[in-house]
Amino acid sequence: MAQKERNDRDERNSEFIDRLVHINRVSKVVKGGRRFGFAALVVVGDQKGRVGFGHGKAREVPEAVRKATESAKREMIYVPLRSGRTLHHDIEGRHGAGYVLLRAASAGTGIIAGGPMRAIFETLGMQDIVAKSLGSSNPYNMVRATFDALKHQVHPKNIAAQRGIKYSVLQARRQNLIGLEE
Repeated sequence: MAQKERNDRDERNSEFIDRLVHINRVSKVVKGGRRFGFAALVVVGDQKGRVGFGHGKAREVPEAVRKATESAKREMIYVPLRSGRTLHHDIEGRHGAGYVLLRAASAGTGIIAGGPMRAIFETLGMQDIVAKSLGSSNPYNMVRATFDALKHQVHPKNIAAQRGIKYSVLQARRQNLIGLEE
């Protein structure tokens, strides 16, 4: 019975892909010299709209990565994607000195983002996006600012329900606005 549960858990975990974003080596000075430790930042996603990040610390790199991966799987969020490839609307995110701007992109654009943000979008399953980090280049702040932005992503069906109109009316207005811009 325990073997079957372990196999089920492995299959469930195998649906996620993880990306190591950053490893930091820290040292503590003690009587005999220095003790080294490692901190890892990992992003985990299922490439279908769910993504999470985690931070783990340990004396060895593999253990820190394992802890970070487990933490990321516990803290996953769902992000609604338009056509399964991009955002529904442009959005900004902040955390500390980290400030990011995420813009929806047309099909075929690809992921135009740097470093930690690229890892998030790849694990999220996003295919077309333009992202810019305008604040801190610290990976922790960039990841947290990106997640702040993604948490505020709203599906148009929810907006239509809040306004008391039909989803098709909202989409028609969007198409009219797009037609005016071109």
